[in-house]
Amino acid sequence: MPWARKSDRGAAVVDFALIMVLLIPLVLGIIQVGIVLHVRNTMAAAASEGARRAASLDGNPAEGSALAQRIISDAVSSRYATKVTAHDALVVGVPGVVVRARAEVPALGLWGPTMSIDVTGHAVKEVLP
Repeated sequence: MPWARKSDRGAAVVDFALIMVLLIPLVLGIIQVGIVLHVRNTMAAAASEGARRAASLDGNPAEGSALAQRIISDAVSSRYATKVTAHDALVVGVPGVVVRARAEVPALGLWGPTMSIDVTGHAVKEVLP
């Protein structure tokens, strides 16, 4: 019988392998984008918090930079907190503080090529009335 049906045995394994070849890189890519966004958002929040601390009545840029470094180190990793700077500057035309954080984050995997993240936090200095 030439028209006899052949067995489908093992077809599920082949289907699974073909789908996994596409699905695993997609899932890993989504996870990597999530990690990069988490690091960037954490750095931005830390820079803003550091700028607010430095702009307070009893604050200075060194305290703001140290606070931003501590927040980044505690939330993600100390390797992302090495390039944090703070300085006095004009913010919307009034005296203020700018805290800047820069880091290199792996874009593909943990040891792949890196991308640069550069965030700033601004705050207007408090003054006595």
